[in-house]
Amino acid sequence: MPLRLKHLELNGYKSFASKADFVFSEGISAIVGPNGSGKSNVVDGIRWVLGEQSYSLLRGKKTEDMIFAGSDKRARAGMAQVTLTFDNSDGWLPIDFSEVAISRRAHRDGSNDYLLNGQKVRLKDIHELLARCGLAERTYTIIGQGLIDNALALKAEERRALFEEAAGIGLYRDKREDSLRKLDATQRNLDRVLDILEEIRPRLASLERQAKRARDYHVVKRELDAVLRTWYGYHWRRGLTAVDVAAAAATQAEAALAAHQARQAEFDQQVGGLRSRAQEIRRALNETRGRLDSARSEREALARELAVAEERRLESVASRAGHRKPKLCDRRKPDGDGRQRDRVQ
Repeated sequence: MPLRLKHLELNGYKSFASKADFVFSEGISAIVGPNGSGKSNVVDGIRWVLGEQSYSLLRGKKTEDMIFAGSDKRARAGMAQVTLTFDNSDGWLPIDFSEVAISRRAHRDGSNDYLLNGQKVRLKDIHELLARCGLAERTYTIIGQGLIDNALALKAEERRALFEEAAGIGLYRDKREDSLRKLDATQRNLDRVLDILEEIRPRLASLERQAKRARDYHVVKRELDAVLRTWYGYHWRRGLTAVDVAAAAATQAEAALAAHQARQAEFDQQVGGLRSRAQEIRRALNETRGRLDSARSEREALARELAVAEERRLESVASRAGHRKPKLCDRRKPDGDGRQRDRVQ
């Protein structure tokens, strides 16, 4: 029979603070040492990595007891890991690897990780893999102290269960029990369905009427949806047409507005020019009015001077005539516009 167990590696497990690698060669391997050297911890490590969940068989109470607790010279470990390596070159394990390494890792928070060739798997996957080749959790491949005495003291039914587990049929028994549980659940579901059918059978007529109404409703709803789509499509097209017309009108209005704005700009420019000319004309008119006022003032002054000169001339003529009053005398008196008019006395 070929050797299938190759390595056992313990790191931080119980008394193994440092990494310890046990290499198993051909023949029988024995671990010898004094009491308290950790021989039983090696067996516990093998049992633990194979998926043992009973801490009483592992001589502990909780997951933290599987981790190195520390000593005077070494601090306690943060986790414990055990790796069991098998030679699978002949394919005795149903997995496509020539070497299979099963690892279990425990943390101080109580969590456990299971690894198969470095990949995390479930505990159930480990159990199914080992059960197919006779290495299940309770196949008694590991015989501890007092197991023989306990086996001899078992009752017939308990001894039969022991033999079945030792024969490696535990996997199939578990599958059978799982199948029976599923069948029971299916039967309960079937009974529940039958109960529901019995409950709703008196209401079948009412349910049929309701179902017919529901079908009619769906038919009418589909027709209404089709009509509404047509109606909304019609209004949508009308809206699009109106939008196009409004867009064209807006474009024309924008063009007309631009033209009017251009004309308004021209008119504003012309008005600006006219305003400038009007201001120039007002300035010229003001200047002309100023000159006219000056000319009128000068004319009035000249008229007064002329009237004074005329009076003086008349006085001179009268004085030469010897105070003789003429019957007819031409006197020219300047009018308001500065011109002289003939006046007869």
